[in-house]
Amino acid sequence: MKTMNLRYFALCLSLIMIFNTCTKDLDLLPAYGLNSATVYENPDNYINVLAKLYAGLAVSGNQGPAGNPDIAGIDEGFSQYTRVMWNLQELPTDEAVCGWTDVGIPELNTMTWTSSNSFVKAGYSRIFFQITLCNEFIRETSEAKLDDRGFTDAQKSTITAMRNEARFLRALSYWHAIDLFGTVPFVTEEDGIGSYFPEQISRTDLFNYVTGELLSIENSLATPKSNDYGRADRGAVWILLAKLYLNSEVYTGVPRYTEAANYANKINTSVYGLSTEYRFLFLADNDEAPATNEIIFPIRFDAMNTQTWGGGTFFVHAFLGNDTQTPAEFGVNGGWAGYRAKQAFSMLFPDTIDTRNMFQREGHQQLVEELGTWEHGYANAKYRNVTKTGALPIGADPSGNHVNTDFPMFRLADSYLIYAESAVRGAGDMGLAINYFNAIRERGYGDNSHNVSSLTLTDIINERARELHWEGHRRTDLIRFGLYTSSAYVWEYKGNVPEGTGIPNYLKLYPLSVDDIIANPNLTQNPGY
Repeated sequence: MKTMNLRYFALCLSLIMIFNTCTKDLDLLPAYGLNSATVYENPDNYINVLAKLYAGLAVSGNQGPAGNPDIAGIDEGFSQYTRVMWNLQELPTDEAVCGWTDVGIPELNTMTWTSSNSFVKAGYSRIFFQITLCNEFIRETSEAKLDDRGFTDAQKSTITAMRNEARFLRALSYWHAIDLFGTVPFVTEEDGIGSYFPEQISRTDLFNYVTGELLSIENSLATPKSNDYGRADRGAVWILLAKLYLNSEVYTGVPRYTEAANYANKINTSVYGLSTEYRFLFLADNDEAPATNEIIFPIRFDAMNTQTWGGGTFFVHAFLGNDTQTPAEFGVNGGWAGYRAKQAFSMLFPDTIDTRNMFQREGHQQLVEELGTWEHGYANAKYRNVTKTGALPIGADPSGNHVNTDFPMFRLADSYLIYAESAVRGAGDMGLAINYFNAIRERGYGDNSHNVSSLTLTDIINERARELHWEGHRRTDLIRFGLYTSSAYVWEYKGNVPEGTGIPNYLKLYPLSVDDIIANPNLTQNPGY
């Protein structure tokens, strides 16, 4: 049974903002049914507002699964936070292809998007919708405002802890902005409320702001695993810092691998441990041990109470086909037959004994010759809506539509590989790095027969592909390793060529939404668009 003190489904319907796609409205006061002054006068209401911030990563609107979307201009299911981020991170890479012809998807498959692409615009809008919600909560939880409301010291302490969680959530979304869009409009709680044109911030300055925010709250959040499951704690801050520092050279031109190694090792030597089996991390009971030993920060889903066509529901249904797979084995009523693995990626699994090799080969050919043909490319059976025993979870959706599987946004294995990569790049202890690397391989293979005694960058990028595939990391990884645009490594339909080709470097960033470029004179479009 999915349980948590902070229940997404307990949200007050009044705590929803109507989002306007223009950047001048990024910081409009949320349109509460009760005015904000009334809402924030009661200390018991703060947890419900915080719930909306977390829910912004999980649900697509205030009704669910559809009917009252947070953002407009795209099918509501497509716009859910983890779904749109996953598409932007995975479809333009060697890992995945989607056969659907919905507007915006073919262009992600072939890397031919423009600033009008509906998924690019939705990703941009989703990020800033989330940032706007966080800004409002952070603004209303300042020390001065809590003092003015006459709260007790205990109440102020509890609310300030929530405020720090909101600062983490804002930092998380700004990281997505740094990674996907580079230079973006910048608004914090310090900016006034009302219609105005936010200034654009450089990628480096935003990187410095986000890392500064995380460092300032690092010691104020709950210690690892001492907060409610699904809420941010110190471990979430550490892994986000590690990932920012790992990509610092891409974001700022300055390598920060020593800091990446240091923060990764804070996690590695803390209370986390690898799940005993890889598959447990992607099942409907992954909110229980041993999966929770490894998961640092999940996005939570409940089949009955957080219904959405994104998130866990998307990860199970969209990767499943009715003709070549058995939906009942996945705990759902049928597959959407959309997403398959490209040959370039599936060839990174030469050993079928690797338990991370979850491809459905029967009925499929390995090479993707036709984007729209389900049987071209192996299906991936990684995500399922069943428990470790293969049974439906407690609280399963009787219709078979929605799932209970949480999305592990950050987990320990990623931290192990961050440390290993940092060591190969000259920061960290190589012996320790090899130990972390081998721990992952031992879990994958079931023994030490595939352990290594040395490491190269090629070893790292290939192991990250095997271990973290279809978890929303691949585009970022390929860019950091210089493989994303290069003609030295190609995959099916890279650059809109069936056999693949090199692409212009400007495609390392997505364009800012054309709507905001038109609306805000302070914005300059990314080069190439």
